[in-house]
Amino acid sequence: MGSPAASGVGGAERRLTARLRPAAVAGSFYPADASELAGLVDGLLADVRTERGAAGPVAAVAPHAGYRYSGAVAAHTYAHLAPWRSEIARVVLLGPAHLVPLAGMAVPGVDAFATPLGPVPIDADARVAVTGMPSVVVDDHPHRGEHSLETQLPFLQRALGPDVRVLPVAVGDTAPAAVAAVLSTLASAGGTVAVVSTDLSHYLDQRTARERDARTAAAILHRDAAAIRPEDACGHRALRGLVHHVAEHRMDVELLRLATSADSGADPRRVVGYGAFLVHEGSAGGTN
Repeated sequence: MGSPAASGVGGAERRLTARLRPAAVAGSFYPADASELAGLVDGLLADVRTERGAAGPVAAVAPHAGYRYSGAVAAHTYAHLAPWRSEIARVVLLGPAHLVPLAGMAVPGVDAFATPLGPVPIDADARVAVTGMPSVVVDDHPHRGEHSLETQLPFLQRALGPDVRVLPVAVGDTAPAAVAAVLSTLASAGGTVAVVSTDLSHYLDQRTARERDARTAAAILHRDAAAIRPEDACGHRALRGLVHHVAEHRMDVELLRLATSADSGADPRRVVGYGAFLVHEGSAGGTN
């Protein structure tokens, strides 16, 4: 049996480890080497021409496939957030729970998510604000191997800086109004941007996928959550919730880019669709 001092150190190490979610898809969805990852993300961001507009972003949509296929589309989202980095205090990151059946939404109990670029701190105040809301639980299990949220983190770190605070929200079987309520609660603090992580159509041929994704994009632009079907996006529940929130507050939505995996060299007979969107506070009349 070890000494009390040794036992105490070991316990502290175990508690520290328990508070950090390790990267689960580094080396598969994106590079595990920090320098390679930073260079890749910086290059993708640099390829997007953007400038700071009059209206700041309040939400966005980005894809979550391997960077080889969806990274250029995701870069459009984050390049449009980057000019506002000094005003963005936190990012609420919502994505589907691919691996664990989930009723409602789960926020993590850990203190940070690890990436090869360093830890991303969890916004504890945001977690407290939503804990106890209907459909929200604190549960690390749905986050353990989930890629939909993790793949966004290196882009956030490079576009918004290494100290960006994030609240990852795994979204399961949840009504759009419940997701919208979480967004409204957190937006009231100011300086908050919501990012929904979702791919669009899955495993259609290139022509059919483009048609399907164009229809989904139209539903998003027209703020019609009911028109977004489960087969239109793997993150349809989070996406519907965001669109519900956008419609409630008459916000404006901008399409930044649509593409498919075939545009990056994948088989055009069986593609995955990707979209990048940006949401601003609504202009007079609230139309797009």
